[in-house]
Amino acid sequence: MKKIHYTDRYLLNPHHPVTVFVIGAGGTGSQVATNLARMSIALQALGHPGLHLTVFDPDTVTEANIGRQLFSESELGLNKAVALVTRINRFFGFSWEAKGQCYPSGTSDSVLANIIITCTDNTRSRLELWRFLKKYREASVNNERAVYYWMDFGNAQTTGQVFIGTVRNKIRQPASKEFMPVPGMNVITEEVNYSTIEEKDSGPSCSLAEALERQDLYINSILAQVGCDILWRMFKEGRTLYRGAYINLDTLRVNPIPV
Repeated sequence: MKKIHYTDRYLLNPHHPVTVFVIGAGGTGSQVATNLARMSIALQALGHPGLHLTVFDPDTVTEANIGRQLFSESELGLNKAVALVTRINRFFGFSWEAKGQCYPSGTSDSVLANIIITCTDNTRSRLELWRFLKKYREASVNNERAVYYWMDFGNAQTTGQVFIGTVRNKIRQPASKEFMPVPGMNVITEEVNYSTIEEKDSGPSCSLAEALERQDLYINSILAQVGCDILWRMFKEGRTLYRGAYINLDTLRVNPIPV
């Protein structure tokens, strides 16, 4: 019998747009936020209130970002989160928010969202985030500040992975004769022992050519598409058989990670 995870019922029929934090607006984050804008429009067409995004990133747009990340020359010197969200708001007529800062550093416990998505390039930020989020494992309140899921994106030059896990210990699951419902899925820090991994922050690149030596041109966009499709199905179908995927552009393979 296949394992399955049913999306928390509150997120399928909320009284407000589902709140989402995207942490990191670079190669993957800029793609994810744009995909989520399309998802919000599609959800509204299906009678759902859609999504409300807040993007966090303290960095500014440089010449090395143009081409591999979704930024243009007219945005040089602007904060990445502000540039990205301003463009999305103008295009789709949204009122999404941008924060030119890290998360959760400098935030209070009241600054939470229903879904947290990380698109960062270092391990320390993930460990700090989990220390912050795991305080809410036993929470039972349902509103726009209740956190249910954490989705994490990570990649090397031509490979990458995406994981979605439950922040709450248990998400209530309906009975099923066809599948084995799973109330909890590990978050990325429960899958990978980051404390044993040496931090290798690549730092800023001076040119697009140099940046492409670290991350190839399409790894971020393909990874973002796969991860957002998992999230899309969790909303549209109310369930998922997969909690993530591994991607390898050298072999053109996408290997799903079952629940």
